[in-house]
Amino acid sequence: MRIHRRMESWYLMNGLRAFVLLVVGLTADISTHHSPDERQLRSVLTKLEHYHTMVPLLLEGTEQRPISWLRSRTPPASLHILIQTEGQQLILSVEKNHGLFASHYTETHYREDGQTVTSTHNSTMNCYYHGEVQGYVHSEVTLSTCSGIRGFVLLENKTLMVEPAFEPANDTHVIYDGHHLHFPSGTCGHGHNISTVSNTNTRGLLQSFRTRHKRDVQKTTKYVELIIVADNREFQKQGKDVEKVKQRLAEIANYVDKFYRVLNIRVALVGLEVWSDVDKCSVTQDPFTTLHEFLDWRKLKLLPQRPHDNAQLISGVYFQGTTIGMAPIMSMCTAEQSGGIVMDHSDNALGAAVTLAHELGHNFGMNHDTPERGCGCRMTVDRGGCIMTPSTGYPFPTVFSTCSKKDLVASLEKGVGMCLYNMPEVKMLYGGQKCGNGYIEEGEECDCGEPEECLNPCCNATTCTLKGDAVCAHGQCCENCQLKPAGTPCRESSNSCDLPEFCTGTNPHCPANVYLHDGHACHNMDGYCYNGICQTHEQQCITLWGPGAKPAPGICFERVNSAGDPYGNCGKDAKGSFAKCEARDARCGKIQCQGGANRPVIGTNAVSIETNIPLQEGGRLLCRGTHVYLGDDMPDPGLVLAGTKCAEGKMCLNRQCQNVSVFGVHKCSAKCNGRGECNNKKNCHCEAHWAPPFCDRAGFGGSVDSGPMRQAADVRVCVLMCVLSYVTTADSSAVAVGSLVTLLCLLSAGLMLCLKRKALVQFLCANKKNAIQKLRSVGRKQTPSPPQTQSVFRVSPQHKPPSLPLHSRADKMSHPSSEPLLPAHSFQSLRRMPECPSRCQPVHISHPMPITLQPHRTLRATVVHTLPRHIAYTHTQDHDMPSPPQKPLPAHPLIRSHGMGRNVRIPAPLAIPIPTVPRPPPSIPLPNRPLPRLPQPFYDH
Repeated sequence: MRIHRRMESWYLMNGLRAFVLLVVGLTADISTHHSPDERQLRSVLTKLEHYHTMVPLLLEGTEQRPISWLRSRTPPASLHILIQTEGQQLILSVEKNHGLFASHYTETHYREDGQTVTSTHNSTMNCYYHGEVQGYVHSEVTLSTCSGIRGFVLLENKTLMVEPAFEPANDTHVIYDGHHLHFPSGTCGHGHNISTVSNTNTRGLLQSFRTRHKRDVQKTTKYVELIIVADNREFQKQGKDVEKVKQRLAEIANYVDKFYRVLNIRVALVGLEVWSDVDKCSVTQDPFTTLHEFLDWRKLKLLPQRPHDNAQLISGVYFQGTTIGMAPIMSMCTAEQSGGIVMDHSDNALGAAVTLAHELGHNFGMNHDTPERGCGCRMTVDRGGCIMTPSTGYPFPTVFSTCSKKDLVASLEKGVGMCLYNMPEVKMLYGGQKCGNGYIEEGEECDCGEPEECLNPCCNATTCTLKGDAVCAHGQCCENCQLKPAGTPCRESSNSCDLPEFCTGTNPHCPANVYLHDGHACHNMDGYCYNGICQTHEQQCITLWGPGAKPAPGICFERVNSAGDPYGNCGKDAKGSFAKCEARDARCGKIQCQGGANRPVIGTNAVSIETNIPLQEGGRLLCRGTHVYLGDDMPDPGLVLAGTKCAEGKMCLNRQCQNVSVFGVHKCSAKCNGRGECNNKKNCHCEAHWAPPFCDRAGFGGSVDSGPMRQAADVRVCVLMCVLSYVTTADSSAVAVGSLVTLLCLLSAGLMLCLKRKALVQFLCANKKNAIQKLRSVGRKQTPSPPQTQSVFRVSPQHKPPSLPLHSRADKMSHPSSEPLLPAHSFQSLRRMPECPSRCQPVHISHPMPITLQPHRTLRATVVHTLPRHIAYTHTQDHDMPSPPQKPLPAHPLIRSHGMGRNVRIPAPLAIPIPTVPRPPPSIPLPNRPLPRLPQPFYDH
């Protein structure tokens, strides 16, 4: 018995021990093997003050279905979803976002051996939706149903977040208010007092643009063909699950498209790429280096393989300091800088989406919504504010301010975003074809949306076919259900480097946007076209110093920029040191000006640096430069912009003065026979009376890309009038007169035919102001535009962030070319067919244009500088929004140091955007001499 009891006791003890070990083992296994989604949700919930769970339901008529019902089915075109929040029931009415994926959309990832795997849109279902809450005015809903319901619901007084719970199999979801989530507010390190021109200047600038440009950039829908790339760290962060990464990137794009729809901008994904093996470019904690490495990779590798308008990198790397995003300003559509980087800083995809929208806004030319701008935002700060605020946090902002809208209009009218006016191909949209989605797909004659929302009188919303005698229903070349005549202007030029487009008479849509080939002379021969914009030193001086400013003599550029210090240089070398400018490249370094205001007009962080150069004949030459203190992570706006003319037949590229022949503009223009100019598609844009493609025969002008410039005269009308005049001569005594009139009419008709062939029909219409007969108006005044700057989106630092390097690499282009320079001529001097009579108006192809922005980096150098001791460094404790300086800096402190010829001036507060970036280096060696002390940029703590 004792032995038996001992055995029972032994078995019991060992059984208990085994059970405890099993429980501990299972607990450890569970705690260490959460899925990425579960880990992210747990991370979110630990930061929440309050949340609750609920089970959403699908509503179909009177039936209710579980959300899991969607898993085995193709996502429907529309959904009605019932959710519960704090005792309240909400019905979400959403429609599939058919425009999110372009028809040529692709997904790319890499195997472990580096082999590329690319699939088309058939590999994944479109499960992304936009909509509203039933019964709530101005509500918004953006969500996905790919794996449960993920998204946000925007109501009048709160923003609700919805995510699947730990066990999505039972359809349980978590719902919480964005206010309840503790998260350090984010701030952008883009300088707070230099965000834009003062309100008065902005109004004047916008008004002048409206009077000078006919293109209505607000009414025309713009399409951003976007590629989003996830780096290897992001791939690892999502559990090395390629499909999960793709879903997250598409969810981010769905949010961004929703944000921009109110601005009449659609964001269409043309591709997703996941670096599932290794990073394809260097991705480090240095955001500047990462940005420029990514932009280089995009230009050299991605863009040639998959054409697109903009590319954004989503990174799992935590950037040093507080940076969570970075992008060049006013760089949309450029091959070199149309892109940005975004740190995936939040467990919720909405966080990265807001940052991406912010950086994309900088690409568009939007500046920060700083307090001094007086921006209107329909969301208060405690509800997230607006997307372009320098500081952001929970709840995330989801709307744009009035300032952002004004910045966007001004940028588009200056020529930024030339590639956005072409609608992506939609023969078959991602996720399947559907009548009523607002896109004309293969087999449809029109599509005006659902029957209850269709207001188009030409389209049958039920069948997506044209009504009655209608020939068209959509497009800028469709009016009253009929095609506009060929030659009708449908998109006017926006500046002297842009070209107009005309209706073809056969298509209801305006032809794709085109502009002059890079390297074509513009602005009265003072500049060259570059990415559809004309750059000159004079325009940049006016931007920095105001009206009356002009470029300084060449000796100023040579002396100042040969110093190779922060105030005069040609960028940085591989070691991060400021590079001295060679004499031939001096006009591509720091810009030197004369005249204008007493101080720079670009904000309180800008200082005036004046250099006196003694002349051999006696006297001194004053050279005026600027330096803007934005911290080590921001470029100086006083840089000569890329594409600026630096010598006859040369422009600045990568801070080198290079021959414009590298673009092939001379060879391209030579085929136009002196009667037209080459456009960006390398086709001839002919004068009004010459025919494309080579302008070597009579025709109606334009190009094969733009449509005909003018309408053909209808000779049949003239002949008909002649016949009628003969018939109406009733009595025999008037037969002779009628015959004479008829003969004269017929002779006139024949003469008109002859004149048409010789391109002289215009003299018959001398009193008509026909805009189609001109390529571009002449003699308009131009308004300076602010320079570009690179912007940084930051999370509020708990301490002063470490300095980030400003590095730039001078990528050398193939040159010099022996090709002769393009002759400087306007269209008046182009060779024509028979000389035009005196009454005929000459045709011109260029006129003065607004200034542009395309930054490159450099900082200014030579001589000494100090500032008043009473100027102290300042920090702000505001967690929600950064504050501007509490007091303006002294208006005129002027200090000379050690008898040197350079003076430093501190300006009074004004604001203007800053030029975009060149490329940064890994480190920043400081110059040997001390820098002027200024209030450093303001960060939140």
